[in-house]
Amino acid sequence: MCGIVGYIGFRRADQVIISALKRLEYRGYDSWGVAVKHGNSLEIIKRVGAIGDVENYSLAEGNVGIGHTRWATHGKPSEINAHPHTDCNNQIAVVHNGIISNFQSLKEELESRGHKFSSETDTEVIAHLIEEEYRGDLKEAVMKAVERLRGSYAIVVMHAETEELVAARYKSPLVIGVGDGEWFIASDVPAVLDYTNRVIYLEDGDVAKLWNDGFTIWNNGKEVERRVETVPWSIEDAEKGGYEHFMLKEIHENPRVVEETLLEYLEDDIKIDSRIFAGISDILFVACGTSFHACLVGKYLIEGLTGIPVRVEYASEFNYSNPPLSRTLVVGITQSGETADTLEAMRKAKKLGMRVLAITNVLGSTATRVADHVIYTRAGPEIGVAATKTFIAQLIVLYLIAAKISSLPPTEIEELLEELRNIPQKIRQILDREDEISSISNTFAGYENMMYVGRGIGYPVALEGALKLKEISYIHAEGYPAGELKHGPFALLGEKTPVVACVVRDKTYESMLGNIKEIKARESPVIAVADEDDEEIEKFVDYVIRTPSTIPLLTPLTYSVALQLFAYHIARIRGCEIDKPRNLAKSVTVE
Repeated sequence: MCGIVGYIGFRRADQVIISALKRLEYRGYDSWGVAVKHGNSLEIIKRVGAIGDVENYSLAEGNVGIGHTRWATHGKPSEINAHPHTDCNNQIAVVHNGIISNFQSLKEELESRGHKFSSETDTEVIAHLIEEEYRGDLKEAVMKAVERLRGSYAIVVMHAETEELVAARYKSPLVIGVGDGEWFIASDVPAVLDYTNRVIYLEDGDVAKLWNDGFTIWNNGKEVERRVETVPWSIEDAEKGGYEHFMLKEIHENPRVVEETLLEYLEDDIKIDSRIFAGISDILFVACGTSFHACLVGKYLIEGLTGIPVRVEYASEFNYSNPPLSRTLVVGITQSGETADTLEAMRKAKKLGMRVLAITNVLGSTATRVADHVIYTRAGPEIGVAATKTFIAQLIVLYLIAAKISSLPPTEIEELLEELRNIPQKIRQILDREDEISSISNTFAGYENMMYVGRGIGYPVALEGALKLKEISYIHAEGYPAGELKHGPFALLGEKTPVVACVVRDKTYESMLGNIKEIKARESPVIAVADEDDEEIEKFVDYVIRTPSTIPLLTPLTYSVALQLFAYHIARIRGCEIDKPRNLAKSVTVE
């Protein structure tokens, strides 16, 4: 969840690290800190709050340093709990992403031997363990220290006496940036894009040593080679480009994302290897958050087009279940490729002998190495914490998978694909109506509770719409199947609880209108998201967000973009920190 950076080279380390940390604030923004080697000592600065809020800082010149922007797990945000953490003599500094599950027992053991701790964090024990093991070789000390750790970690370590950085990872992402006469280490690619687009993705168990002349990587004590990858993004892709927020920019990138994903996988045929699906009896989706909602859409698509049974489980719950062995294809969907719960579910499925497919946005991420097969979503970097364009890209991949393995006649599949090719233009039409959506958002920005409802394929759209609203506006919002309101949630309806209804003109349409009548009878204001050709809906609701006409099966693509704009403008009107919502981080690398 946190952002970590290390640098060694010819530039001022503090300036490189500050710049890189600003690009990683989507990973954590409770507090931040930087350590730079100056002579034979370490100079450290720590601050509470987002790094972008702090203009005045001063560090001595030095060409080796580490930095961290924090998403708190152990201990409240404070300067004491901010990273880097040091040993008793302030000679060793550590930055860490992850959770050390046995830190309390290690801390008590170290305290019994005279170590003094100043923070509430689990990270501080790492510095003290390395101190105990240090005999003049930092890499060896780190290797011995991490053998004692349980949980997950990506760490970067420096020592006041040496011109080097040592990094280690286990179940938490870490990449080396390969520059010209300089080296970077970071928890995510955007941190290094100002300087290089060549990266090496470290794997679980890797320990890397970086110095002025190069780097070496070990795993299980043996030197290993890792491939240098070229990142297919530019630094401009990771900047706002004139938009007020990254989230708004990324919503407006949806048409391009759809076009590029279709270009990647759709020509005369769908360029997805059908052998992935050969001989399977059913499909199990595992995911978290927005990706879970994509999976629910995928269930409707695949069952409707193929007849293959599909289950969807929260990855965090699947990890505690005992699924039956079968010819199941397990599909893990993770935007970052580093979502801890989803990775653990994929690993469990592999141990049970199941075939595993990963759908992810990040080349070289851990998910790509765990899975048997990988399909990339090609959305480019997404900086806003709330997923927007990556969700749409995930849906496009799921539509293509469903079409690839469909049992429907080829003519019907071609009609679906042809309409899918029209989606970018339809999304542009929604973006052109942004002022209309903003006006409706203004009407509802003052409420503190809202409900979202849908039926059939509109239900996961309602769930995702509610998630977007609660994430960035802090309005309490819940998504429900429309038919379930009368089984309890009706008690919450009234003039202070607006309801957003995702109205799809399919076999659920008449039932949805009946549900809306029931809601209106309880005096709740109703906003419908509906097809522009739906001439009936205005008779039943207070407001309508119109979307271009498309086949019902594709409405998750158009409705979701409209609801992204609806949530964005409510949050903007409320003055919320849209790109960095409180308590949340982009890549959830802890369980």
